[in-house]
Amino acid sequence: MVSSIVRSLFGDTLGEAVPFVGLANYIDVLFGNDSGTFWGSAGTTYFFAVVTVSLETLIGLAMALIMNKAFRGRGLLRASVLVPWAIPTAVTAVLWKWSFDPVGIINSLTGAHIVWTGSEWPSKIAIVIADTWKTAPFVALLILAGLQVIPDDVYEAAKIDGANAMQRFRLITLPLVRPALLVAILFRVLDALRMYDLPAIFTHGANDTTTLSILVVQSTLSQLKPGVGGALSTLTFLFIFITAFAFVKVLGVDAVGADEKTKTKEVTT
Repeated sequence: MVSSIVRSLFGDTLGEAVPFVGLANYIDVLFGNDSGTFWGSAGTTYFFAVVTVSLETLIGLAMALIMNKAFRGRGLLRASVLVPWAIPTAVTAVLWKWSFDPVGIINSLTGAHIVWTGSEWPSKIAIVIADTWKTAPFVALLILAGLQVIPDDVYEAAKIDGANAMQRFRLITLPLVRPALLVAILFRVLDALRMYDLPAIFTHGANDTTTLSILVVQSTLSQLKPGVGGALSTLTFLFIFITAFAFVKVLGVDAVGADEKTKTKEVTT
């Protein structure tokens, strides 16, 4: 990170005599003629983060609730859901790219004739599906860890008081699993904001699927602009840091405050 910051303050000349340019690279990236490329990549990055994390949270919560039930083969199910998450992302991208091929299994099963990597929205949908398939199990296991610490006595008492399944879920499960849920979402947001492998392998960044990480690699290696690449890398880090800080500040502090209020009430009682 320090190396990227230092390099961003110098020009793109390759060799020993590299001129010091100060913040010129940052100004060029943010406000220059090609600034639209940066802001477009930032928008694409946040699009993937919001959509994939939302889907993975909903699917992961549903999976966790199912795996938290007592049934035969539960241990095998819990182990098997780890398989997609354990597969390297590059391998996942290749497998799903084959599946989304015009003559692949997706079109064969649906009867569609879609060139998934040929235009913007089919490409984005394919990437979202692949990322959700890979990472939803990880979210599910984090949420499951939170579900398992909820005492059964709480649910039994709620049943005796006449609470139905939806009321137990809304008034007991969600509030008590909230810390684990927030941690899972935070981890996934940070991971999604640095997405590289899936769009790089699916489309090579074409069709408006270029993320900030892809833009950094393209600027540094393909275009041989290490100064601009350093500025992009630093800005990407700042975006991720600000997002994480805002997430913890807005949601994390409230969660801690709620826990402290609950403990205070219990002590007072």
